[in-house]
Amino acid sequence: MKAERIRHQFLLEPPLSEKLDKLARRPGATKSEIVAKAVEAFIERRGENELDQRYGKRLDRLSQDIDHVRRDVEIVLESLALFIRFTITLNAHTPAPDKATQAIAQERFQKFVDQVGRQIAAGKKSLATAGGEEER
Repeated sequence: MKAERIRHQFLLEPPLSEKLDKLARRPGATKSEIVAKAVEAFIERRGENELDQRYGKRLDRLSQDIDHVRRDVEIVLESLALFIRFTITLNAHTPAPDKATQAIAQERFQKFVDQVGRQIAAGKKSLATAGGEEER
């Protein structure tokens, strides 16, 4: 069963009408099919343009932000890796810690975690520039 179709009437300039006639002469092609496909393609392209106009700038900005975050994470990971390597190298010949030393280390670590939590909660950034703004 064929889908219901609605009849439309419209006017074309003579050169465009001739092009449509020429296309419709091909086997299996009709003017209705050609015009329907052309209108559909026009509407789809226009929809894409509207989406680009509406969301393109935001998506570009989000992509840039993601690139900045990716770069920042890479810097943090590299810094952490170098710090760990440096710390392991410094402590390579240190004797195994006793229970008192482990307790002190645990207390210092907890203070560190608490300080990080306070910094984040307050919105403070330790690696901010002198002007108070984070570098990008």
